[in-house]
Amino acid sequence: MVETEQRLIVSNRKARHEYQILEVIETGIVLKGTEVKSLRKRNANLQDSYAIIKNGELWLLGLHINPYEQGNINNHDPVRTRKLLIQKKELRKLFSSVSEHGLTLVPLSMYFKGPYAKVELAVARGKKSYDKRESIKKREAERNISRTLRRSYT
Repeated sequence: MVETEQRLIVSNRKARHEYQILEVIETGIVLKGTEVKSLRKRNANLQDSYAIIKNGELWLLGLHINPYEQGNINNHDPVRTRKLLIQKKELRKLFSSVSEHGLTLVPLSMYFKGPYAKVELAVARGKKSYDKRESIKKREAERNISRTLRRSYT
């Protein structure tokens, strides 16, 4: 099978800090023409977006895609609700995971895989403030270790 190239559009770096990521899946997304053109220019924001399961379908809310500059009056609504494409078996698995207390669906990144736009979605649990402080301490310790090792080699 031929591996297709992935081109990152936007990533939600804050999500990895705010949430403990339990599982990651790849989904397709239903877009309009001007949205695709705007995404190719990397005009999107995932910061306050999240996914829900409603009526047996997966929906992405809060994703902001800027209107296409060369578009006309038929341009899209920047924050409309967008449908995510996923197989029924995976959807049932997600539904059972999310129905558990404290878990949510958070988009981590958006990218083009070949001609298709994809969303990397995570089943996540919100971190407490002490968990966030712990991860910051761990990251700084790793940074200091790598910095010290670099100095010792030069």
